[in-house]
Amino acid sequence: MAEEYRSEKDSLGEVRVPAGAYWGAQTQRAIHNFPITGLRPYPAFVWSMVLIKRAAAEVNRGLGLFGDKETAGRTIRGEDMAAAIIQAGDEILGGRFADQFVVDPIQAGAGTSHNMNINEVMANRANEILGFGLDEKVKPINPNDHVNMAQSTNDTIPTAIRLGALWRLDELLATLERLANELAAKSREFDGIVKSGRTHLQDAVPVRLGQEFGAYARAVERDADKIREAAEGLRRLGIGGTATGTGLNAHPEYHQRMIDVLGRLSGLELYESDNLFESMQSMADPVHFSGALRTLAQDLTRIANDFRLLASGPTTGLDEIRLPPVQPGSSIMPGKVNPVMAEMLNMAMFQVMGNDLTVMLAGQAGQLELNVMMPIIAFNLFQSMDVIINSVNAFVDFCLVGITANAEKATGWLAKNAILVTALNPVIGYLKGAEVAKEALATNRTVREVVVEKGYVTAQEADKLLDVSALTDGGIQGVAGGG
Repeated sequence: MAEEYRSEKDSLGEVRVPAGAYWGAQTQRAIHNFPITGLRPYPAFVWSMVLIKRAAAEVNRGLGLFGDKETAGRTIRGEDMAAAIIQAGDEILGGRFADQFVVDPIQAGAGTSHNMNINEVMANRANEILGFGLDEKVKPINPNDHVNMAQSTNDTIPTAIRLGALWRLDELLATLERLANELAAKSREFDGIVKSGRTHLQDAVPVRLGQEFGAYARAVERDADKIREAAEGLRRLGIGGTATGTGLNAHPEYHQRMIDVLGRLSGLELYESDNLFESMQSMADPVHFSGALRTLAQDLTRIANDFRLLASGPTTGLDEIRLPPVQPGSSIMPGKVNPVMAEMLNMAMFQVMGNDLTVMLAGQAGQLELNVMMPIIAFNLFQSMDVIINSVNAFVDFCLVGITANAEKATGWLAKNAILVTALNPVIGYLKGAEVAKEALATNRTVREVVVEKGYVTAQEADKLLDVSALTDGGIQGVAGGG
């Protein structure tokens, strides 16, 4: 059955729109012009844009800017028009009409198509609330004049980027807290296992497996602190700057009132901009926030790589930890199990790093009063948050909580580690220590055997100086008050 259409009109003329669509002519043109990725805006973007429109209707109503309108023989009160826009916004914020936001994130600069998609859907739904069908030619609420009142793409999109990131900030931080807590729990669980440390991927002095995991936990905590700090700059909103920062067509009280209403509706702590021109010209705050996500991503990549190394083998690798076997690892090699969740986390974090590069390049691409690359900044920033939240939760659920230690293999590697001789430096000196290490490696004997045989220390002294557990607590071996 052929799809039915209705005719919608914009400043360029008539456009055919699917009969049941709530969007209008400008959105339909964008669908036609930008068939780029097949992707749609993230929910964080839709939520933030709709919140702005809903708040603006409330503020402009309070300022007395909605006038009555004669439409199709009816007088529609300005109060009712504002109320209908508010209701439409509340419905969308509640989860309705999610399939109506359809513009590709790679589109015309600044995000006018995104903005008009929101304006048209909210206008058509508000008109429907007032009793006017989608197919009626004359309707009281206009997407530009009423839903977009006192706004421009140029101040709504940067405001939406900030709000959308803040919308999921608590969820992101809670996800990282969960990761850090689980790593800390493993640190406590594995604290009694002494193993060979490694630097340059070569044998180094002993560490406890718990110390390694404790360091991972602290790294994640510090990265979360960086994200929290970077997010503070996003709370400063430039809504009310309209087209260039002058606030043309916005009431003098609009900016301050919008901050108050947006804060109340969102539950977020928000601040007025101290310079509307800067808030529209500069994407530095989103770029800085994206950079904090990138810092986390490189740390998580490093940690995932460590997990893959520590679990390598098992028969020909380190095999010091065992990752949960969540799926077969090979289509040809029976019994092979791969570190798939660590690999997944690697790929997820590579995506975040790539997104950050895009955000940085787009951030510096603004000119004069506007950055026209905002749609791709918004998409990549929201995708990074989404990817981090989902990948970290999956990694915790299907990998981290099920990790076990292979204490036998860890201590076995340590017993063969000639670098244990480092603990003897304060007693026998570096050169003799190097001599002992070389001979231990060449003869496949332990450091203890060689150093005692050479008479550099007694067997009793060797046992005390080479107590591997004590070595992990630091200090100077063989010196009063030392290790």
